Amino acid sequence: MADGKEGMETLMELYRHESRMRMTIKKEKEMEYLTFPLLEQTGLVRHLFTTRKGGVSRDIYSTMNLSYTRGDDKEAVDENFRRIAGVLQCGLGDIVCSDQTHTTNLKVAVKEDGGKGIIKPRDYADIDGLLTDVPGLVLATFYADCVPLYFVDTRKHAIALAHSGWRGTVARMGRCVTEKMREVYGSSPADIVAAVGPSICQECYEVSEDVADAFAKEFKGQGQTDEILQKKGNGKYQLDLWRANAIVLQEAGIPAGQIQVTDICTCHNSEYLFSHRASRGRRGNLGAFMGLI
Repeated sequence: MADGKEGMETLMELYRHESRMRMTIKKEKEMEYLTFPLLEQTGLVRHLFTTRKGGVSRDIYSTMNLSYTRGDDKEAVDENFRRIAGVLQCGLGDIVCSDQTHTTNLKVAVKEDGGKGIIKPRDYADIDGLLTDVPGLVLATFYADCVPLYFVDTRKHAIALAHSGWRGTVARMGRCVTEKMREVYGSSPADIVAAVGPSICQECYEVSEDVADAFAKEFKGQGQTDEILQKKGNGKYQLDLWRANAIVLQEAGIPAGQIQVTDICTCHNSEYLFSHRASRGRRGNLGAFMGLI
């Protein structure tokens, strides 16, 4: 938890729409970041989700921007990554980055992939999820309203991070990751602890009828459509990506008690977290990071 009066004010602002806290706010030097208690309780990983606080970027990228492709100064983004590496007790050469294009493509990351996307060029493309069982290798994926998914196999000691926007969610990214972990590491869903990270909430996420129809077709069992879609009229709907991803994870076999779902909306809190919708695209990127200890 954040300490002191400033930390308490931040907590009150973040949770003004919610009565139950599901994430922890932490501070280290300049950085302020978020963690999931359920993932920390495994004792197997270091992880975090960044906020906008504690970096050196300026203007619309202020301050902890993690994108090299949106117009920010490279030197600023480099320093932001260095600060995150310091919190995670790793080097830049230990972090491997995704290359997100709203697919369900996954990459098994090995030691030689360390540094790709930061200090080395990526030799892969169209990768929205990363998996590894290599201790010390830190996976990194990036966000500004889409849903980060965290996975920890507590028996096989393997992890995964995945980016799940509406396209990834309707394509059941959570199931794709769980099946890949079974294929590569012999993981059982019963041994996986998972988390659905900060992203846009249903109240803020209006979608068109074609998107709603895709979800209605995919999520049609046991009243699920009513759980995730609220009709507004004029062909518009409010979509609950948090609930949809939780359903995907449970149907993939992960026990409900081993899934922690965020209660922090990027759009409601766009001064604290980057939001593509709130900023109309004028923003930087947040990051999800996780590595085996």
